[in-house]
Amino acid sequence: MSFDSTIHAKAVEITKLSYEMTAAAGSGHPTTAASLAHLTAVLMYQHMRWEPNNPAHPCSDRLVLSEGHAVPIVYAACADMGVMIGKDPENWRPMTRDDAMTLRAIDSMIDGHPNPIEGFPFFDAATGSLGQGLSVAAGVAGAAKVDELDRRVYCIIGDGESREGQIWEAIDFIADHKLNAVCPIFNCNVYAQSDKVSEQQTAETTVAKLKAYNFDVLDIDGHNPTAILDALNDHAKRCGDSNAKPLAIVARTQKGWGSPSQQGHGHHGKPATGDDMAKALEELDQTGREVGASADTTIKPGLMTANKPEPKQPTAWMTLDEACKKFGQESLLAKGKLATRRAYGVALRALGHSNPNVVALDADVKNSTFAEDFYKDEALTDRFFECRIAEQNMYSVSAGLSAGGKIPFASTFAKFVVRGYDQIEMAVNSGANFKIIGSHAGISLAADGPSQMSLPDIAWFRSFATARNHSGHPAFFVLQPSDAYQAYALTHLMAAYNGPCYMRTLRPDGEFLYSPDHQFQLGGHEVLSQGRDLMIVASGYMVHQANAALEKLDAQGIDATLVDLYSVPFDEEAILDLANENNGMILTLEDNYGGGIGSAIADAVSADGGGFTVNQMHVRRIPKSGRTPEEVMSYCGLSVDDIVSQAMGMLQLTGA
Repeated sequence: MSFDSTIHAKAVEITKLSYEMTAAAGSGHPTTAASLAHLTAVLMYQHMRWEPNNPAHPCSDRLVLSEGHAVPIVYAACADMGVMIGKDPENWRPMTRDDAMTLRAIDSMIDGHPNPIEGFPFFDAATGSLGQGLSVAAGVAGAAKVDELDRRVYCIIGDGESREGQIWEAIDFIADHKLNAVCPIFNCNVYAQSDKVSEQQTAETTVAKLKAYNFDVLDIDGHNPTAILDALNDHAKRCGDSNAKPLAIVARTQKGWGSPSQQGHGHHGKPATGDDMAKALEELDQTGREVGASADTTIKPGLMTANKPEPKQPTAWMTLDEACKKFGQESLLAKGKLATRRAYGVALRALGHSNPNVVALDADVKNSTFAEDFYKDEALTDRFFECRIAEQNMYSVSAGLSAGGKIPFASTFAKFVVRGYDQIEMAVNSGANFKIIGSHAGISLAADGPSQMSLPDIAWFRSFATARNHSGHPAFFVLQPSDAYQAYALTHLMAAYNGPCYMRTLRPDGEFLYSPDHQFQLGGHEVLSQGRDLMIVASGYMVHQANAALEKLDAQGIDATLVDLYSVPFDEEAILDLANENNGMILTLEDNYGGGIGSAIADAVSADGGGFTVNQMHVRRIPKSGRTPEEVMSYCGLSVDDIVSQAMGMLQLTGA
């Protein structure tokens, strides 16, 4: 009995189950799954070093299925091997054929696309939004490199999918960071969804592209078991050699392999049923006989050689003043004011020393976000990943790093965060524990103008704050510190929290509002001034605008409460209680487009049904550049005088 005949038999077996489970589901992609039958069989049954009874073992080789719609072929193999499934490791159980037949059911762990959080720990991240898997694989490999683990990471990418620019961002990143443990496998089965792939995505062109990116490339028959194994062994030889070129595999496959009636255009995403199903299964049996498939298909995955690493525990963290002293940066505090982005840099560096699981990423702006504080520290440099101008890759790499047990802090200008919204959402779906820092936020950026200002970001992230994740916590915490002490403390709180967070930081220096030992919390707020006539709720830069407005309002005999609402979500009951103490009058201030904290408070008011008046002040026109923040604030109707006028109007007063 030959290796080839054994793999052929497994390919037939798991392809047949792929057809059956998609038919039971009434949807799915069996023909794409069939194109991966041999690649899946060689990887999972022969080459990968992993344990089906512990698929999330931190030392095991990993498989990232970037073309997530092909997942039935992996499910079929897992059902055949009895791979453990379940949301709680304490209650894992072997996957069965019956489980496979629950594909896509609402109460099933066998989700329509790969998703570990739904109870399938074999995978590291949710995939299916095409183009992201190779970045995830790079993050998983990056975490293993930090931990000095001998782990290989395989990523299967569709040929049509390779049109996505993020694939090539990831290819660059892998080469930059010498992540030779990553093995990109391009599944060139010729057909995309609506037509054949472009000439630009053919196997020949893909090989040429990869070579141009300084990769070695193996161009193989993706249905030849020996050719597949030889290529994977070639990759394995260079994994530990930092001087070797990275290797990619281009596998020429057939969509609908084994079933001629299911091949060609028109079968994408269409399960076979009835007579078509019977014919497809009969053709698969016939193909098995033609290629010499063996009846005995008992083969086992490779054995792991590494032991589970010892968990790394964080130590107590320092205050901002203590950190500045430790790092010789006392001068930062001398002026009595400091930009929140600068405080973030100090906090990130301090975190790097206190928490060995923290890693940092940046997108070529580390000298502006001040993530460079982490990068320039010799003790931390190996845990810094420069992603360059490729934000989408950076967020998917963060998801992979999180899957590898790290706590990634990904920094860039807040304006450029929007490029990664899809990648961020997929990471949230995966249950990733990652932190996003958007610096130079809002219109206080001034001189650089609207091309560099983040304005819809708060509304987008706040939409996640209205939902709960798989652990029952907010899907995102959205943080807008108003001073350096707050930014420093919130950075540490983000690291301690197991879940996604987004923090906005500012370019302008801001006066200190808090003390080094002031306590904050996710979901918290601070009352900076207690009044009785009107409650002003602000965040970030607008807290300082509101502070200046309070003096003018006081001169007019108006006694206002000022709330620094630095976190969304927040304690709605506490905020509305404060509003009740101020005649139910609420004025919200934010330097972004609508849908942010003002809308969040309006939602709380609506749900409460009490007698409140909410006026929202936010950016209501497309801004432009100005030489000072105050010029742009005035241009957008958010100057101190604008705030005073709005407050007096709410109270039906005039300045006369």
